[in-house]
Amino acid sequence: MAGSDLFTGTLDILILKALTWGPRHGYAIGRWIRETTEDVLAVQEGALYPALHRLERRGVISEAWGETDTGRQAKYYTLTTAGRAHLRAESARWAAYSRAVTRALAVSSA
Repeated sequence: MAGSDLFTGTLDILILKALTWGPRHGYAIGRWIRETTEDVLAVQEGALYPALHRLERRGVISEAWGETDTGRQAKYYTLTTAGRAHLRAESARWAAYSRAVTRALAVSSA
């Protein structure tokens, strides 16, 4: 599923969740999303980096330059305190939304 196919807000919550284990650079965030969704969601750079910049402007993530395992310089993104609170709220909202859609899809037609 391409990045543009993600439901509104899904990419943001996945990025925030990816950062709960510590700072990651953009490529590692995209890889985490792909791997944890068993390749169902593959976020393209054209969707990932604008989302990262948007989340930074909102103050839910911060960025700092660092060195990758291969010795290259990369921006590392970190979840802020406001980001942790936002993730908790959005996770609860997502769970309620998901339950509602699952119930609606489970209804048998007459």
